[in-house]
Amino acid sequence: MGIFSRSSRTPSSSDSSASVDAAATPAEQADPAADAAPAVGISVSSFRGVGEAAGPAPVEDAEAPAPAPSARTPRTRTTVPGVTDNALLTAALLALPPQASPQERLNVVRQMLQGHLYLRVRGDARSLLAAGENLPMTVATSGDEQYLLAYSGGEPLQEAVRSDGDTETSAVAVPVAQVLQQALAGPFTGLVIDHASGDASVILPRTLLERALDDLDETTAVKSALIGERTPEAIAALVEAMRGAPLWIAARQGEDGQIGVAEARMSDGRRMLEVYSHPLELHVLGRGDAAAKVTAEQLGLALASDPELAGVVVNPQGPWMQLSRADLAPLLP
Repeated sequence: MGIFSRSSRTPSSSDSSASVDAAATPAEQADPAADAAPAVGISVSSFRGVGEAAGPAPVEDAEAPAPAPSARTPRTRTTVPGVTDNALLTAALLALPPQASPQERLNVVRQMLQGHLYLRVRGDARSLLAAGENLPMTVATSGDEQYLLAYSGGEPLQEAVRSDGDTETSAVAVPVAQVLQQALAGPFTGLVIDHASGDASVILPRTLLERALDDLDETTAVKSALIGERTPEAIAALVEAMRGAPLWIAARQGEDGQIGVAEARMSDGRRMLEVYSHPLELHVLGRGDAAAKVTAEQLGLALASDPELAGVVVNPQGPWMQLSRADLAPLLP
């Protein structure tokens, strides 16, 4: 197995190097950042029926008053009663500078994959769903192009209502996989998140949405398990989620043709494999590594073959969790 060295930006590591065996082949390396920042001036919002989303959950009207903004800590966040924000996404959007780099926009995409987005509806979503009618979703137009509008939580919904003055509106919480499917099934050029929130908004082109959906675990089980408190139950839930979810490791081909696999060196000297819930979790680091898809069984075999590996770090860019060999016992052969 080839060896390579590089700097690491994992939460508690210094240097990292490749070792261990992995039954995986690096995927074709792409540059998703190249498609992450289109120059689009969106000025007109409209409502358009794009079909009823499967099982959306109506929430309170978006014009309801919000409490004072809470901290940006990406755990749980509620700014409007009945609307639980996609807190990781909200934090990533708030952190965007006026001229966001492609990597910063990729960070928004990976945090979007936490689990859900909100779509704004003209009228009462509950009544429309009860009547079996399609939900007229908000759409932005720029020339001949159309963009589906989505929101990270209650505060951006309020900002959109204040921006256009249309209070005859409500919202539905929709799993992110369904939002991506709707955007790609329709005549949309892309997806705009929190369009009325100034710099804390982003335009995601269709090509980037396709890449996000292609490798997405629709249950978002691993990502969801990482946002809770670090309890023994949360650790067990993450290990169980890894059993059936697609996983990736960072790999690079050395000059001798062998594949090197990235690992983190922790401050106390422990060696930990880096594991990712989606290729974008790796690409956002900008290290040039390829994403190699693996199974939980293959991770277990890698750990069994190298007793000096202390465990794994899941989604090193955060929210992240270290899993020791004892934690990973259910995956070991």
